[in-house]
Amino acid sequence: MENMRPPQKSVLLKVVILGDGGVGKSCLMNRFVSNRYDENNFHTIGVEFMNKDIVVDGEKYTLQIWDTAGQERFWALRTPFYRGSDICLLCYALNDRESLRHLKRWRDEFLQFADVKPEKFPFIVVGNKNDLRHEINPAEVQQWCTDQNIAIHIDTSSKAATNVTDAFVLAVQRWKHLERVAEAELRQDGETIDLTRPVRLLQKRVCCTGGGGGDGGTNGADYDDNDAHFADSAMRAPTFKTRQLFGQQRKATKAPKTNYQL
Repeated sequence: MENMRPPQKSVLLKVVILGDGGVGKSCLMNRFVSNRYDENNFHTIGVEFMNKDIVVDGEKYTLQIWDTAGQERFWALRTPFYRGSDICLLCYALNDRESLRHLKRWRDEFLQFADVKPEKFPFIVVGNKNDLRHEINPAEVQQWCTDQNIAIHIDTSSKAATNVTDAFVLAVQRWKHLERVAEAELRQDGETIDLTRPVRLLQKRVCCTGGGGGDGGTNGADYDDNDAHFADSAMRAPTFKTRQLFGQQRKATKAPKTNYQL
């Protein structure tokens, strides 16, 4: 009989797509998740989300993708969903120069409500509508990304299904890279816990006969009263007295006589 290996669990990542209304955020999500494109797609009201399983570098991930409304009147509806995000896609349209200029406002809004550090969070800049005539110079986009300390930029087309999956794969890879950097920094600072080393927990020995086996005033705890660090040293076993708690000789007591006869 073959040994069945348990299925590999996927990592759940929350992905938020931000950008002006009409840049193609919903089309990008629908193309990636269900490989559909709707020419007459309506503007998103509030927020919408869809799930998609993906394999990146041999590891399974479940992306929970949140599409946010780009109109200003939906500001109060979308901002509560920023917290807890793992990845943010800043989306603009290659035929709309203003949408690129507004990306800084979207980034600042996300940083304010998501409460993350900009230098340690994976932002991905996505230039959508690559199938249309470009009004933005690639060098201009690269300079904007450099100024905002964003490492990845990619052009996509939801209509032509160009680089859509690649954008999300790059986002996951960027998240993995920053996670490894954060782990390395924690190791240098000595803030990691080695789960392979055994941990000796403090225990109070209480006699099951009700006597407690203690010296009085210790509430049944059988430890040395001179060990002042008993309560504070969670990683060090206290000095216990060697005492025979069980098998002690006790005087046999006779049952009282009664006048009852059976």
